[in-house]
Amino acid sequence: MRFAMNHIAAPKLSLEDFFAMARALGATEVEIRNDLPDVLGSRSPAEVKAAAERAGVTIISINALYPFNVWSGDLPARAEAMADYASACGARALVMCPLNDGSPVAFDDLVAALTAMRPILEQRGLTGLVEPLGFPVSSLRSKAEAIRAIRAAGGEGTYRLVHDTFHHHLAGETEVFADWTGLVHISGVTDPDVAVEAMLDPHRVLVDGADRLENLPQIRALRDAGYAGPYSFEPFAPEVHDHPDPQAALADSIGHIRATL
Repeated sequence: MRFAMNHIAAPKLSLEDFFAMARALGATEVEIRNDLPDVLGSRSPAEVKAAAERAGVTIISINALYPFNVWSGDLPARAEAMADYASACGARALVMCPLNDGSPVAFDDLVAALTAMRPILEQRGLTGLVEPLGFPVSSLRSKAEAIRAIRAAGGEGTYRLVHDTFHHHLAGETEVFADWTGLVHISGVTDPDVAVEAMLDPHRVLVDGADRLENLPQIRALRDAGYAGPYSFEPFAPEVHDHPDPQAALADSIGHIRATL
């Protein structure tokens, strides 16, 4: 298996230091973000592309277009702007996350959003990575529903799924849909006191022996079903972000996963 690095694994590092850390950990694939840290809002795409080329890394995605399934207001303009940025900086894909505030989104609206987004992606040679969120308040929890909507939008050649081990566990899904998976996000939860339905992003740490999300069985299932793409670290917990040596912490998690698989 090969690992990738999402900038949220070490958000206090500059872009250049983050790319260098990825290479030091043996990774050549990275994800940049528009939230924590906000690379898109602070660096030009030309700067990002040049930094990636100097470091020898490939930007596999930008996280994230939200809420992609509510195609109204300023979302179409933001989608085009993010796609333009991705194309200019050399990114391969956009991660697309659904509305996550407890409001339902009709299936037909999901299909309409995927249909509208298709030409924006296709004209720039980008892949849309649809990431269902397992939170109880999410408007799209199921990968099966996402696939059904992608097919209804005629997007089989444009879209793939993000299999996020945290969200897969929260949603209670069993099938992994390896053939549809374009990227895997990995993080763990070790807090023994938090109920599954109460797990939130701040609980998401690096994967170790105390993990409650069954990361290793998920990885084995994906691997055995034919997934051969990257596994990207996406921890949100403050204690990970504040770690004095994020490279060492990530190296420990990589070592644990490799030794246990």
